[in-house]
Formats: sequence, structure tokens, C-alpha cells
Amino acid sequence: MAEMIFVVDADPQSCQVAKQSLEPVGYAVHTFSTSALFSEVKISRPSVILISAHLNERNGFAICQQLRASAQWARTPLVLMLENPEDQNRDLILKSGADDYIAKPFSGEELVAKISNVLSRFPSSSSVRAVADATDIVIDSWGMKVSVRGAEVAFTTLEFRLIEYLARHREQVFTRDLLLDAVWGQMQFVTPRSVDACIRRIRGKIELNRAKPILLRTVRGVGYRLEATVSWDSSVNEDCHCIACATRGTRTLGVNNMTRRPLSKVIGTRINTKSSSAGRTYGASLA
Repeated sequence: MAEMIFVVDADPQSCQVAKQSLEPVGYAVHTFSTSALFSEVKISRPSVILISAHLNERNGFAICQQLRASAQWARTPLVLMLENPEDQNRDLILKSGADDYIAKPFSGEELVAKISNVLSRFPSSSSVRAVADATDIVIDSWGMKVSVRGAEVAFTTLEFRLIEYLARHREQVFTRDLLLDAVWGQMQFVTPRSVDACIRRIRGKIELNRAKPILLRTVRGVGYRLEATVSWDSSVNEDCHCIACATRGTRTLGVNNMTRRPLSKVIGTRINTKSSSAGRTYGASLA
């Protein structure tokens, strides 16, 4: 599929130059007014967006900032088209979130070279699309942010700690007491019901149908398992030595791949360690 280039400019000549120079070399070019752009970016995924700094409706710098504020478009390369770049404040360009700029008027050769250079500095858009389409949840561990199907969703601190822990051990089944030890730690006045309540809140944020969960499943009589496809927006700790990681083997992309032992042994090991779960109630129904 051809790389898609969006051009946002009220100047018909610039739009024409963009189409006539980029389309013959294999790019798909779409030109927009300011208002039409935001309707289109909700359904399309351009490889690069060219934005004129001076538009009839809005300032191009403000458009860059609005796109950068969206989790969906935070990493899309943005190129400002400036009539007098030597007069522009470089700090203003950087603060807008633009990745590069090109001086107007520009030739077709200049534009092709600029687009080629910008794309070489970013991952292939087709690869990004493939990852995005295959990913249910994106976790930013450093920023404590979670995006579900491309949209950022607000999580409480406790909810974030639980979803992150489950994601680090994706497809592993956890009893509620294991989760209490790993996520709640030494907090007082918590019971397995605390896990159930937190799971219900998380399902309300990640599942399309909370009544029929497919991402965060209940394993009847045992516990919970996260089956969502997860990617990480920041580095994850590769030196985790928690009880769950002790059962793991190699790791890929920050999500541990489980070296499985019989489930009864994993669960039995934890339940028999009564000293770390004193006072907790076993056998309560799962959410």
C-alpha cells in the first residue's frame, strides 16, 4: 500500500505542487482545509502530515499541538510549511511538536527529498499500522498511561498497577492471593474481594462488552488471566524477580513468556505458603 501524505494548506498552488510531485513517485496525496483534516484523521492513518503555518481558519502551529496532544497521532511525523523560516522562532517550531519544516515556495524535488528524509527517520508506517491494528492495549510504564484500541483511558494508580502486572505476565493464570501479594503488597484491610472489584473496574475500561470479557478472562475456580495483546510505549524492567517471574523463561518485548509448570503446582505452592496470606479468605466467588 502506498504511503499516505496529508497536505493542509489554503494555497491551491502548494497543494498542486504536492500532488504533482509526490504521486508520480508512489505516494498517495490528500489535500485538506483545516476543518476537514480533523474529520479525516479519525478514520485514516497518514504517514506524514504537511501543515502550512499560516491558514485562513487556524494557525498551523496550533494544529500541530492539537495533533500531538492526541494519543492516536502523537507519533505521526508533522512537517510545517513556512514562508519565511529564517524569521520563525525555532523554539516556536519545536514547541508546536513539528518534526521538520520546509520553506515555501518549494519545488517538487525539494518536497520529495524532504518527505523521503522524514520517513527514513521514523518506523515504516505499514509496520506501525500492523502493530497498532494487532494491539489491544498500549502501556506507558514511565508515564503510567494506558491506551485501549488507540485511545488513552484513565486508570487509577491501583488499576494501573494491576493491569501492568497482568500484562507483564500475559496469559498466566493468577489466584487472587497471588495478585494481592504482587500488587497490593502489605496494604491492610484488603481481601480477595478487593481484587474482584478492581478487575470489574478494569473490564469496564478495556472490554467492549464487560458481561462477556475476552481480554481479561476469569478461569473458574482459579483466578484471572490477561489475554489482550499488549505493547509497551516505554522500556520495561528486564530484572523482575517476583514470584511469578520465577516461573518464567525467556522474555520478548518486555512481556514475559511463561515457561509453564503444571498449574496445580504453581497454585499449590502459593496456597501452601500460609505465612504470607494469613487472614485472607479462600474460595470466594470470582468476578
